[in-house]
Order: sequence, then structure tokens, then C-alpha cells
Amino acid sequence: MSSSNKLVIAYSGGLDTSYCAVSLSKAGYEVHAVSVNTGGFTSDEIERIESNAYKMGVTTYKNIDAVATFYNKVVKYLIFGNVLKNNTYPLSVSAERIIQAIEIIEYAKSIDAKYIAHGSTGAGNDQVRFDMIFQTLAPEIEIITPIRDKKLARQEEIDYLKSNGIDMSWEKAKYSVNKGLWGTSVGGEETLTSDKPLPDSAYPSQLKHSDPEKVSLTFLKGELVAVNGIENNPEVNIEVLNNLASAYAIGRDIHVGDTIVGIKGRVGFEAPGALITLKAHHLLEKHTMTKWQLQHKEYLSSFYGMHLHEGQYLDPVMRNIEAFLQDSQEKVSGDVTVTLKPYHFSLDGIKSKHDLMNAKFGSYGEMNKGWTADEAKGFIKIIGNQNKIYHQVNSEL
Repeated sequence: MSSSNKLVIAYSGGLDTSYCAVSLSKAGYEVHAVSVNTGGFTSDEIERIESNAYKMGVTTYKNIDAVATFYNKVVKYLIFGNVLKNNTYPLSVSAERIIQAIEIIEYAKSIDAKYIAHGSTGAGNDQVRFDMIFQTLAPEIEIITPIRDKKLARQEEIDYLKSNGIDMSWEKAKYSVNKGLWGTSVGGEETLTSDKPLPDSAYPSQLKHSDPEKVSLTFLKGELVAVNGIENNPEVNIEVLNNLASAYAIGRDIHVGDTIVGIKGRVGFEAPGALITLKAHHLLEKHTMTKWQLQHKEYLSSFYGMHLHEGQYLDPVMRNIEAFLQDSQEKVSGDVTVTLKPYHFSLDGIKSKHDLMNAKFGSYGEMNKGWTADEAKGFIKIIGNQNKIYHQVNSEL
């Protein structure tokens, strides 16, 4: 089979990628459609996407299971860093796109494709993430983006597909939902404004349980290794937690942030597993890490999240920060108890052999066992020297 016209397309099965598949096939490319599962795909959905892909004229379709890869290469470090963009958003979609782009370009190289395509527009973040990964890992492969290049309107795409015998239901859903391991994004007309909330019905999970439920989360060196005492791979445990907490409609919020291309964006999301894991992990860190570890890790984690969001995953500084984050988790082991409640959760406490609140050193605000009163007075006198000198020198001016 000649590779001179072989093209791999990042295929979701939506309108944009369907238009790309049909138009590129008609243009003479040998189109190979690839979807990357980073969580959220059911077997039925995969079968439906594959069936539709062949209707669009693709030569082959492949679904790559990358859930474990997504966790090991990205999610793990987001947990280590307690990363929440603007103290709100767990980077659900932006984190997924990085791994999807890497998997797609690796597949394109494996079949010796000369072209790679995606359905991003020219106004969003995904075009940056995809293009940067593609051109960095395979600069010899040409990137083709019909929707961006032709500035196509939705109706133009629908009309084109109909004219080529593809008359499917392309009515735009009232809310666009993107589900993955690390959360589900929800966009609608309300998120295009600055003042309107999303209605309860827009979120994929609805309230089912009202009685509080305690859940035990076990961490080993920063990784979630068990839920309620049942051990499994961390990515499986996150999904278990997603299922438990979504029944309480936990993890809903709206994120407002800066896009890579310089405009403000607003998106709803539902990420119960991510938010509970991050908050439980952070609580355990506060008990088991020193104040200087916590302080320096906080700003490095912020940089890590920003670079990831901006598509800078392949910059070597990311591996440097990951090495720091990994090393910082050496003593972050123990159990965290969480109580699930309608629409929210509470962190009850932790148990860890590395807990720095060990009672043999004293109890905060009550008594100490490690120093005398005179030693405390001397410490306070010395630590206050800088302030005393500053105010004495400047009070004389």
C-alpha cells in the first residue's frame, strides 16, 4: 500500500471530524481515523463511532485505549501537584488533549502516514495543543485542518455532508459534553455569558443519594491505591470514586480562564473523582510534608498546570517538575476519610505513620514536650531581630 497519500485523522465522530473525513477522502487521501480513549467511552459508543467512520469513507478505524497512559503520564502529576486551574478547574479536557495528540501522532508514524488532520477551529485551545505536539514529534508530517483553514460554518458542513449522501442527525445538542477520566466538561449558551449558571439538568449526573456516606481513600506515595479498602490501579480507583460521588451530584462548578489565544473562556464541568482525590491528597500532604516542601511544591505545581494547559507538555522543564513532584511524594502515604453528601463532600481526617502531628512532640496551642519556656523566649527574640532592626532604623529618619 502506498504511503504517499496516507492520512491519519483525529476522529471523534462529531460534525467537524465527519466533514474532514468525507472531504479528505473525496480529495484523494487514504484516510485512517483514530479515536483515543482517555476515559468516558463505552464499548457501544466505540462501535457506533467506528460504524459511522466507515460511512464517511475512511479506510480504517482504530480506537486506542489510553486511560492508563493518561493517568501515568499526566493525571498522576496533577494529583501530586494538587493542580486546580484558577483554584477551580482540574484541567480535565486540556490534559486529555495532550495524550490524545501524542497517541495519534505515534500511530501516524507507525503506519508511515504523510499527513495528519484534526477538526479544530481557529478560535480555541485545541488547535494549539494538537499542532504543537504534531509538529514537535513529527515535523515531517504535514498538518491539515479543513475547518480552520476554510472558516466553515456549521451549516456549511451539514450541507456538504448531505450533498455527499451523509444525512445523519447533526442537530446541535443544547449542551456539549466531553466525558473523560479526569472530569466532564459541559458547555452551553449559559457559558457564553458571564452572568448565567448552568441548570442542574445540564450536568450529566443527577442527585440520587441523600444520606451521607463515608469513603476511605488509601494513598501510597501520593497515588490512590484503594477505595474502601479495595485495592486497584489508580485510574480504576478514580473511576470508582467518580461513580460513588456522582450519585451525590458532587463536583459541579464553572471555570473562567484565559485561553491560549488570549481570550477569556467559561466552561462548566463535573469532576467528582478529580476534586475529591485532589482535596484528600492535599490534606494528607499537609500532615506528612514540611512547610518548605509544601511552599515550593505549590508554585512549581502551578507552573506545571499552566504549561500543560498551554500545550507545553513536551518542554523538558515539565520532566524536571515531574521529577520534583514524584520525589516529594515519598512520605505521602495513609488513609483519608471523606464524607459524601448531596452536592458536596467533607474531609474528615487522616491516618498515617508519617503524620507530623505526632503527639509525642506536643500539641499545638496547648503544651510542648520538645523545648523549655526559656528556649521559646530566645527563639522568639532572635526570629524577631530583622523586624526590630528595620523599624528602629527607619523610625529615626
